[in-house]
Amino acid sequence: MWIQQKNTPAPLDELQGRTVGLKFECNSCQTEVFTDLIGVPAADHLANSTEDDGQFETEEIKCPGCDMTHEITVKSTFDGVHFEVSDVKPESVAYQVKA
Repeated sequence: MWIQQKNTPAPLDELQGRTVGLKFECNSCQTEVFTDLIGVPAADHLANSTEDDGQFETEEIKCPGCDMTHEITVKSTFDGVHFEVSDVKPESVAYQVKA
């Protein structure tokens, strides 16, 4: 089941230690792009503050429709998980959790 990303981070307790697949619409050619599975990193429990607690996983994917390269960043903090895709509207990003 695909879950549309919201303005608030996704729940960390549901995603930490799991993998997710992302899908989004390429802003250049409007092709629906699907990623391989991406690991969700744990938040940094040794951070000195909530500003420093973020852990990142970054990958690149090419759009099959126009070959535009999108950078995907999965950021985990104690507030939750946020998925960022370069040059894509945040509301067009959805995720699917795998065990």
